[in-house]
Amino acid sequence: MMTATIRRRRRLTAVAVVLAALTGLLVKAAVSASAAVPPTPSGWSLVWSDDFDGPANTLPSSSNWIIDTGHSYPGGPANWGTGEIQNYTSSTSNLSLDGSGNLRITPLRSGSGEWTSARIETRRADFKPAEGRVLRIEGRIQMPNVTGNAALGYWPAFWALGAPYRGNYWNWPGIGEFDIMENVNGINSVWGVLHCGVSPGGPCQETTGLAANRACPGSTCQAAYHTYRFEWDRSVSPNQLRWYVDGQQFHSVNQSQFDATTWNNMTGHAGYFLLLNVAMGGAFPNALGGSTPTPDTVPGRPMMVDYVAVWQSGSTGPTPTNPPGGVDARSTIQAERYQAQSGTIVETTTDSGGGQNVGAISNGDWLRFDGVNFGSEAAHQFKARVASGAAAGVSGLVQVRLDSPTATPIGDFALANTGGWQSWRTIPANISGVTGTHTVYLTFSSGQPASFVNVNWFTFSTT
Repeated sequence: MMTATIRRRRRLTAVAVVLAALTGLLVKAAVSASAAVPPTPSGWSLVWSDDFDGPANTLPSSSNWIIDTGHSYPGGPANWGTGEIQNYTSSTSNLSLDGSGNLRITPLRSGSGEWTSARIETRRADFKPAEGRVLRIEGRIQMPNVTGNAALGYWPAFWALGAPYRGNYWNWPGIGEFDIMENVNGINSVWGVLHCGVSPGGPCQETTGLAANRACPGSTCQAAYHTYRFEWDRSVSPNQLRWYVDGQQFHSVNQSQFDATTWNNMTGHAGYFLLLNVAMGGAFPNALGGSTPTPDTVPGRPMMVDYVAVWQSGSTGPTPTNPPGGVDARSTIQAERYQAQSGTIVETTTDSGGGQNVGAISNGDWLRFDGVNFGSEAAHQFKARVASGAAAGVSGLVQVRLDSPTATPIGDFALANTGGWQSWRTIPANISGVTGTHTVYLTFSSGQPASFVNVNWFTFSTT
């Protein structure tokens, strides 16, 4: 936060008072602007973001974030699988907005010596670039402002885990982990790490991972905000993964470094969810500082997060039918993110991918998605993740229409019982070639009035 000190004099003129007031307003405006998610770059589209606006001492948006608590996931590895010692809580003492557009995650130590802190993860678990696109995950973060012996055991992180980890908790590192920013013990350095394959050893040299680190440019990592970015590039062959701090690349790996099975296990699933946390102690800080934390470790130094945002390359920019934030047709379009609907409900998806789906869909129902941008290269295939617990003899069509719910379908597929309302199948269908930007309608047709399908997500592709 920027602050201004105005020295008052006994003989302050009225003009000076006005100037001081204007200066205060300008300072407030500058601070507010700095807390916003940056404008979407030309040629990109915004997939998701949170700028952590909200009243001071409140929790972050429950629509965007899940708060992890305790010492492990239910049924998962103890101490979150890393040996960290803190107890994660949902207390605003450990996790809160600061009222100025930032999130605070604050480790604390009780009188009895117990450490508490906080860890949150996005509800969405589908962050993944469409074929031929680049996904950019970015956060503006100030690490806990503590160094030396007072920082021993601090382990702030901004990272991503493969969606299949949810509900399993024993398939790491095969499902993939991208550590966008890690730091330990108050060292002026950012680590970027990839975890994959098997543990110990394997192509990612577990449990260390494939890592690189560097000092933060300019001010230290602890003394100022820096921008940490990860890019997953499917526009080049072999595909690349890249890490940046303040726009400066410091680490990369590419697809050719891995066998096909390892790469597919890491990238072939629905996508990733994002995490923010400050751990205390554990394998990484202990490896560089001995047993941590120590009696000299000082509690109460928060990690501050200005924003987190996810962009994907390939946008053609806003048009009257593709407003800012419009949808890339080749991205994974979540069914529950419709602009309008008829006859459906939204419910929790219970499989390992998490999130939500649209359910109770029957004959005549529809979903509308505005500003879907197909670009200049025609899409010829539609693919949807669907499930059905319909009774014997009940089936129907999932149809795609453009710009009107009564337009002639450009493609469809038939669906009957898949084994249950949460027994998901990804089904492709050919469509007439589509370019440009359109309002997309999913419509549903059946010869029976009973519900026959749930929809989790859909996407379009050239082949």
